[in-house]
Amino acid sequence: MPERMKPYFPVAVLSLLFVYLGVQALTGERGILSGAARDALLVQREAQLHTLTEQRADLEVRVRYLRTGSLSRDLLEERARAVLGFADPHDYVVRVSTPAGPTASPIAS
Repeated sequence: MPERMKPYFPVAVLSLLFVYLGVQALTGERGILSGAARDALLVQREAQLHTLTEQRADLEVRVRYLRTGSLSRDLLEERARAVLGFADPHDYVVRVSTPAGPTASPIAS
């Protein structure tokens, strides 16, 4: 490196660092211009939190009914039927068949 360039080298490095940090402050992950994306992500996460909170409350109620002190016979029977796949002889069972896909008709030649 020539002798006359040595005094400008630190200035050039600091200038490039300053430009890099400026670009990151504007367009980086937490930059000024990415605020709308952060707000959208926050709204999405709050909706997810609300859904999970409702699910947790529902599960806490179910667990409360399954405890020994307050065992709900109906809930226990419902869960046993769902898990084991049984039905009471007095229950009405409605079978729903899925519609068949398009059937291929034989081509007459």
